[in-house]
Amino acid sequence: MTKYIFVTGGVTSSLGKGIIAASLAKLLQSRGLSVTIQKFDPYLNVDPGTLNPYEHGECYVTDDGAETDLDLGHYERFLNTPTSQANNVTTGRIYQSVIEKERRGDYLGKTVQVIPHVTDEIKRRIQLLGNTGEYDIVITELGGTVGDIESLPYLESLRQLRWELGVDNCLTVHLTLIPYLAAAKELKTKPTQHSVKELLQTGIQPDILVVRTEHQIDDSIRRKLALFCNVEKSCIVEALDASTIYDVPLHMLKEGLDATVISKLRLPDRKAPDLSRWKDFLGRLKNSTHEVTIGLVGKYNELQDAYKSIYEAFIHAGAVNECKVKVVPVHSEHLEGDPRDVATYLKDKFDGILVAPGFGERGIEGKIEAVRYVRENHIPFFGICLGMQCAVVEFSRNVADIKEAGSSEVDDLSEAPVIDLMEDQKNIATKGGTMRLGAYDCKLQAGTKTAQAYGKTEISERHRHRYEFNNAYLERLTEAGLIIAGVNPKTNLVEVIEIEDHPYFVGVQYHPELKSTVENPHPLFVSFVKAALQRKMRLERE
Repeated sequence: MTKYIFVTGGVTSSLGKGIIAASLAKLLQSRGLSVTIQKFDPYLNVDPGTLNPYEHGECYVTDDGAETDLDLGHYERFLNTPTSQANNVTTGRIYQSVIEKERRGDYLGKTVQVIPHVTDEIKRRIQLLGNTGEYDIVITELGGTVGDIESLPYLESLRQLRWELGVDNCLTVHLTLIPYLAAAKELKTKPTQHSVKELLQTGIQPDILVVRTEHQIDDSIRRKLALFCNVEKSCIVEALDASTIYDVPLHMLKEGLDATVISKLRLPDRKAPDLSRWKDFLGRLKNSTHEVTIGLVGKYNELQDAYKSIYEAFIHAGAVNECKVKVVPVHSEHLEGDPRDVATYLKDKFDGILVAPGFGERGIEGKIEAVRYVRENHIPFFGICLGMQCAVVEFSRNVADIKEAGSSEVDDLSEAPVIDLMEDQKNIATKGGTMRLGAYDCKLQAGTKTAQAYGKTEISERHRHRYEFNNAYLERLTEAGLIIAGVNPKTNLVEVIEIEDHPYFVGVQYHPELKSTVENPHPLFVSFVKAALQRKMRLERE
């Protein structure tokens, strides 16, 4: 029978429930157990696809085309296994399902209420992955903070499931904060006590308490927490601030979190955790012999989580190259104006430039100017989604001499829309879930830098966009020197572009950052960092 673990949070948001859930999953997986993680978000959006990146960070896309919470990125990066639509559920999706059933008459005229109808739907969704028979353990992270009104139906569903499944098959991990008062030079347990009390009011007794803290907790604090939170002392887990999120599994191993879970759920202790590859990655990450500086040209730079997967992919790629990657955000709007100012802004600062994905016209011209600068100055360039489209526009204007070239996303009256709306998108009015989403095949041209990086010519990558390379301009652009390095074999849509006589100039329509994991760093990020490092070393020799 599948066992269920729930991770809840208290005191404050952003304590790292996703990292704790992913770390625990990694430890259990390293013991030979089959584990998956799912995220239940309490907001009313059906999915995060229509949310502004400033509002909720990046929107993570799965192979099956689900637009999901960024925590699913952590799950995949830690476990090295793909997630799906079933791994992320929102209150909006729950209520949408309940209302659709009510409209169909599935409830046989009953009064539809939060209890039992909404809670039954939540419980059904929680157990979907477990009922497949593929997993020994399903970890469910409940978004929000205990005490939030919108979280109450989820906590009630959790309470009911604990009763239905039994204590040997269901376990709750509660993550809280122990703040340090500098004036008193003292750690305070009271916020954690109140958080557990709030959880108890919903009928849930936490089995394990994970406490975030800046300073080590001593035995007296563990005893105090155990006494006032009604949790065994051995089940108080210290979560010290870490220098990198990838340290957390080892910290949790040291605290015995996985062993406690196995004991509580009466699981067979099959073997000791095998984290050799993880430790090898950390060793390379922390003992890098080189450093490169990459400029990340985007327009959501005020919130690092807006480009979370890109930052993490650089960490993975840096470890492979034994090179620390320093990512410096560059606001694309600051690059708009006189090209000489752009040169001044970018000159001698970066070993490579990545032009980031995004939507809308704000900052587009700045991205295009950044592409022009790196193309003309032979600085390694990597363009993702909108970044690739900006590269096509820049090449069209300044190399292929299509002066009026543009994107119909920015100007729907463009005289030469080298980037245009897909034909099947032109009559769509709604926004949510209507883009080209999820995994699509791509055929790479042999001998290109992209094919060399992958080591093969047939790949599959995840997409999230509405606009495409306009094939009406394909012949003219290739004659001018644009290399079409990859196309979709079914639709013939351009997926990858490169240019000749450049150390590294690659633009991709898809989102490679979404498939980079600790154990399988993405080959394009690895090759881009390698190119940036080679350029830096060459300049140092000169």
